[in-house]
Amino acid sequence: MALPILGFSDEDKVGTIQSHDDALVVTLRIGGYDVKRVLVDQGSAVEVMYPYLYKGLKLRLEDLIAYDSPLVSFEGKTVTLKGQIRLLIQTGSDIMEVDFIVVDAYSPYTAIVARPWLYALGSVSSTLHQKVKYPSEGQVKEVIRDQAMARQCMVSAISRRPSTEPSTSAKNGL
Repeated sequence: MALPILGFSDEDKVGTIQSHDDALVVTLRIGGYDVKRVLVDQGSAVEVMYPYLYKGLKLRLEDLIAYDSPLVSFEGKTVTLKGQIRLLIQTGSDIMEVDFIVVDAYSPYTAIVARPWLYALGSVSSTLHQKVKYPSEGQVKEVIRDQAMARQCMVSAISRRPSTEPSTSAKNGL
């Protein structure tokens, strides 16, 4: 049986606020819980879990296995790693194991799902259409965005920037 073709059309934009440059933020079932503020990041090679989710899932240090590769933040700083944990992500009726790197850093997101999860699901994602599409049971299924949450995360990230750093426009003399 041939897999359904995954693609996007203008119809997929219905229900989204256009035009936008929002990140793709979704709710996923991780470790048996519905987890909000999950960033879908095609550019990342690892799934990441932040302290808020780690604590919310009641994970303990002894639940983690060592992870010794360095991880660098967007700011170019090395991030403190707590370890790695394998958890289930359920998308519709599909369940897969995913290795999360647990970091000790602030993020407006609870977790980041990346290429390993997208590839394992056989999915394609589109920030423009604010969806992830994947084949399941001979159909195309979707994970739909939470665009309002994406905007809240952006505001949270911007408001948390250190005020001691001059703004980009101040650096450029604007």
